[in-house]
Amino acid sequence: MTSEKLYLREAVIVEGRYDRMKLSEFIGSPVIETGGFRVFNDAERRALIRSVAEQRGILIMTDVDGAGFVIRSYLSGIVPPDRVKHCYIPTVLGTEKRKNAPSKEGLLGVEGLSADVLADAIERSGATVIGRATRPESEITKQDFYTLLLSGREGSAELRQRVLRDLGLPKYLSANAMLSAVNCLFTLPEFTEYMHNFPPVG
Repeated sequence: MTSEKLYLREAVIVEGRYDRMKLSEFIGSPVIETGGFRVFNDAERRALIRSVAEQRGILIMTDVDGAGFVIRSYLSGIVPPDRVKHCYIPTVLGTEKRKNAPSKEGLLGVEGLSADVLADAIERSGATVIGRATRPESEITKQDFYTLLLSGREGSAELRQRVLRDLGLPKYLSANAMLSAVNCLFTLPEFTEYMHNFPPVG
């Protein structure tokens, strides 16, 4: 794989953090993890997924085992059908490197497949590929968060909480997770305008 990343219109939904870490090797678009079955009882995470689906659409990419099927089916039921696309990874026997034993069904999940295999599955899924680049001009970065007073400044944590509340996003999001979330909802010019118009305390 090159240093360039694949940018999609849709945000990618995966099961866990190791899946998200694998996709971050070659995907520049936002990736949201469900926390496995925790999404069933996490109203804030479901609200985030619905909001992102409404704004840009989602691409569901779960493992090919029974648990992955259940999660995929559940997510498909909480967003409008026209806002969701599906990416199916190939069925491959094996064990992920970080595990001592194979999964119950003996199949590799998203984290266990190569970036090339996953990229091919995404491109065959019907996802909308915006392009390939080191960084799209509209992407919001950590430096932008600093410039907009959302990180690294006195009062940044409080400001992030106010913005999260205003956007209806989960209050538990870290600065990095919030960065991913706002990239689902805004381009850089849109978010800059939003922050410039955001009401000050008091």
